[in-house]
Amino acid sequence: MSKIRSGKISKKPIRIAVIGVGLIGQRHVETISRSEIAEVACVVDPHPQSAEFASQHEIVSYGSITQMLDGERPDGVIIATPNQAHVENGLECIHANLPILVEKPIAGDVCSARRLVDEADKAGVPILVGHHRRHNPIIQAAKERIESGALGNIVAAHGMCWLYKPDDYFDVTWRTRPGAGPIFINLIHDIDLFRYLLGEVESVQAIQSDTIRGHEIEDTAAIVLQFANGVLATISVSDTIVSPWSWELTAEENPAYPATRQNCYLIGGTRGSLEIPSGKIWSQSEQPSWWKPIEHEAYTVDLKDPLDVQIAHFCDVISCGVSPIVSGLEGLCSLQVIEAVKESANLEKPVYLSGNV
Repeated sequence: MSKIRSGKISKKPIRIAVIGVGLIGQRHVETISRSEIAEVACVVDPHPQSAEFASQHEIVSYGSITQMLDGERPDGVIIATPNQAHVENGLECIHANLPILVEKPIAGDVCSARRLVDEADKAGVPILVGHHRRHNPIIQAAKERIESGALGNIVAAHGMCWLYKPDDYFDVTWRTRPGAGPIFINLIHDIDLFRYLLGEVESVQAIQSDTIRGHEIEDTAAIVLQFANGVLATISVSDTIVSPWSWELTAEENPAYPATRQNCYLIGGTRGSLEIPSGKIWSQSEQPSWWKPIEHEAYTVDLKDPLDVQIAHFCDVISCGVSPIVSGLEGLCSLQVIEAVKESANLEKPVYLSGNV
């Protein structure tokens, strides 16, 4: 039976392969399985447990991308392998002319990410980066309000990513090593959303601390961002604070996290301020003044799982030539800011971004 996709009739579902069957890979399989326009073509992972997972879900399994290409050709591929393997896996798919959705971060470092993006551009193969929060209707609604001028000229923003990772989280050795702290693991989501909502970052200044756990990685950091349009933003991130203020706990995006109904982002402008994710806008009906009353109203959003929205978008990228909302270049730019944050924290001085990625 034909399926409806973006107002057009599709005779066959879009067949998507999932490379890497860890936690996020399994979530992608679940997401595709409930889609009306896509289906899981196969999974690719050399680990014996992946074959067991595939068998349980009646999915074809391969040990490598080469084996997959010898056996069948999907319409697109999701790369959910460890960060360090993203470029190698991505290049193999690009050379096979397969559109890819690569999990965030796009690569382990800016240099290798640039190589992946350049190769994709040369081959004319689209890359969608898995910064799935951009697909959340909460963020889409916030972006519409900001761009409509409802807040006036944006002046400043503040973000909080305070959460507590239990001690057994660090029983996995790599989670205590450089590159596994909350700057790379958690902050990259917030940075990507701030770039999406506010514009390009021009400079960063950061300070970090490891005083709570004493691992080789930071557990807390404070960051100041200066945007090219003059907006100033601050972000505080920590995985050692018991708090209700993080995207995970406020957005009700993932049922694995308990909802707190709080806010984690504040965006302020000359006509009003916005709380995210609640959608509450504070403004004054009279000439703005701290002496005058201030009121608020909240808009409503039809909540959807952003992973579902992302898969539907990926299908349009594959079959309709739609431009990716989070392109390879976008993923590269967010990674560049994260590298600058870490560099600034290590050097204890501001870092200026060239803008040339």
